[in-house]
Amino acid sequence: MPAEILALRDVHKSYGNLEAVAGISLRVDAGETLALLGPNGAGKTTTLGMILGLLSPSSGEVMVMGRTPHRAVTEGLVGALLQSGTGSGLPPGTRAGELIRFMASLYPDPLAPSAVLADAGLSSLANRKVDRLSGGELQRTRFALAICGDPELLVLDEPTVGLDVPSQRSFWHTVHGFAAEGRAVIFATHYLAEAEENADRVIVLNGGRVAADGPMSEIRHAAGTKQVRINSPNARAEILSKLPAVQRVHAADGTVLLDTTDADATVRSLYQSSIEFSGLEVTAAGLEAAFLALISEEASP
Repeated sequence: MPAEILALRDVHKSYGNLEAVAGISLRVDAGETLALLGPNGAGKTTTLGMILGLLSPSSGEVMVMGRTPHRAVTEGLVGALLQSGTGSGLPPGTRAGELIRFMASLYPDPLAPSAVLADAGLSSLANRKVDRLSGGELQRTRFALAICGDPELLVLDEPTVGLDVPSQRSFWHTVHGFAAEGRAVIFATHYLAEAEENADRVIVLNGGRVAADGPMSEIRHAAGTKQVRINSPNARAEILSKLPAVQRVHAADGTVLLDTTDADATVRSLYQSSIEFSGLEVTAAGLEAAFLALISEEASP
């Protein structure tokens, strides 16, 4: 079996009467890239906090490489790139290479600073002050700081917020290179397309529980969601949304996309209705439609 990097076993976390995490169990193996999805309040941030040892579970167990999160972080086995809030989050006036050398000196068995700079695509920017780095370069610098300790697990929280598309692509290219060496990566994101493009596996959290866990194809299958496409220039969204099993309607320039949990029922009703349309197609839905269907099911009594 692949080496287990991270394990959560029936983990709960409560704040008074609020149960933010309500019994999460999951495993992440070496070489896996896992996306953590969920609406606001789903428990993503709390879960990441427990993985990093910033929070303690109310019950259950979190283990990283067979160690407690605090010990794993201390030994350099975990690296983290968290949201920086306002500003760069880096000391002004310092140079990228200086920061990386300083960070490496804090770990018992770090990567060589030159290797970190190369892995992060920063070799040519080592002498540049962080104040003069672009948004994408700053994020790659934060990534470099996260991998200085030669971690086996890399945790990313909304890593590409505020980056333009070229910077996002460059950042993920860097992360993929890191994961290809056999490390595990877990990242939380609100960008569903980012999860679809960059994760081997997706976990959907809702209400502090795991609503779905698996590869993209399994997530779509679990939601049972398909997409019905028609050409209908005069169709009204409020009427289409009332068709059986329709979860969401997208209409633009005469093309209508219906996310549905029962394509047969939706298509039958379309043909029985007075709606004029042509060019009907039924395809597997994207991750966004599956995600919305899953959290809708979880919210239902």
